[in-house]
Amino acid sequence: MEGSLLAAFWGVSALLALTPGADWAYAISSAVRPGGALPAVAGMLTGHLAATFAVAAGVASLIAASDTAMSALTLIGALYLLWLGATSLLRSPAQDTSEPAAPAGRARTFAKGAGVSMLNPKLLLLFLALLPQFTDPGGAWAMGAQMVALGLVHVFTCAVIYSGVAFGVGAVLTERPRAARAVGLLSGLVMIALGLALAGEQLLAYVR
Repeated sequence: MEGSLLAAFWGVSALLALTPGADWAYAISSAVRPGGALPAVAGMLTGHLAATFAVAAGVASLIAASDTAMSALTLIGALYLLWLGATSLLRSPAQDTSEPAAPAGRARTFAKGAGVSMLNPKLLLLFLALLPQFTDPGGAWAMGAQMVALGLVHVFTCAVIYSGVAFGVGAVLTERPRAARAVGLLSGLVMIALGLALAGEQLLAYVR
């Protein structure tokens, strides 16, 4: 595929990754606990990769074409964010800055991070609308292969930015338990707000 298309997509990808949202909120809420940043970021990147393959394989198109499927995905995503936000708010201060997470805890953090991305209907629709625009129908690579390549560029970009956010927050707040707790609470509120926004959009669409 053409280098100019790849460069243009990278610019758009970087802007998207730099925009705070559910991914940022989850990365920050996980980073306030030692050992939580890496599995959280890895989980979210796995979700982005899954969305890429879903678009490349045509699965995303089938989901987007079904009002029922999109409504179900939106509702599940909203409830998931509400649950994550509530969990962050209810976590005790001692849990945030105590001993590093055990392997089981890191696995849960990874799984939750994957869920943040995979259950985000906006990410799926964004990839569905964005990736085809940066492909070349007459190129040497198949369209699906081009989309996967673009998705890998996006995953790499997100890896750099999300890691910077998560590890930066962790480094600053590890020795500041009160600040860590405050940031954890704020991140939880952001996830709840995003979940309510998703649910509200779905309710308005249903009423209309």
